[in-house]
Amino acid sequence: MDFNMKKLASDAGIFFTRAVQFTEEKFGQAEKTELDAHFENLLARADSTKNWTEKILRQTEVLLQPNPSARVEEFLYEKLDRKVPSRVTNGELLAQYMAEAASELGPTTPYGKTLIKVAEAEKRLGAAERDFIHTASINFLTPLRNFLEGDWKTISKERRLLQNRRLDLDACKARLKKAKAAEAKATTVPDFQETRPRNYILSASASAVSAPPHPASHPQTEVPRGPGRAAAPPRSARLSPGPVPTKGEGESGPLHGPARGT
Repeated sequence: MDFNMKKLASDAGIFFTRAVQFTEEKFGQAEKTELDAHFENLLARADSTKNWTEKILRQTEVLLQPNPSARVEEFLYEKLDRKVPSRVTNGELLAQYMAEAASELGPTTPYGKTLIKVAEAEKRLGAAERDFIHTASINFLTPLRNFLEGDWKTISKERRLLQNRRLDLDACKARLKKAKAAEAKATTVPDFQETRPRNYILSASASAVSAPPHPASHPQTEVPRGPGRAAAPPRSARLSPGPVPTKGEGESGPLHGPARGT
């Protein structure tokens, strides 16, 4: 069961690939492998032969048996492989009616004698018609049926097989072409994610080399604002706190009493 399911899935995938390739070829979106010109001519002749053979066969059947119900019955007997029952032809049936009328009206009467003579002629015509139908069916219709049911089926089967193989080939060629295009694109345009760390490092190094020195690395001096003024101390000196007085030093302030020993 598993093998059948796998085969079914594989066949479905192949059928879908062929359908996509056939559709793209019809819309002109995929390349099609052209067959040999001589082979294409043979296929065209085979199609023409098949069409004309079907028309000739149907019309010959109508000529040999004008009754459509009788033709359907004969067709069913042939499909069931049973012998077609023999039928009386129209000439034979007419001869039978004339002979019965002559026997009833009197074979010695002028009318009866005439009916008997015509009945014999119609009987011979009916027998000749039956022989003609039988001979035409065997020698003319049978070869036509053999071509349509034998040779043409073989030609159609081989044509479908060739068509499927061509679709598979063109589908493989299309996939190979797309793969080569993708590979060529990947080699000409590298991936951005792969090149980003190296580029980022190089750009960071270049910016670090070309950047000016930071202002905090060199002391800044203030320009005097007017005559008689001393230069202001640097900003770092203004922001840095002064020395914290210790307990032993003689200082006075609001938080400390007078210095001892003064």
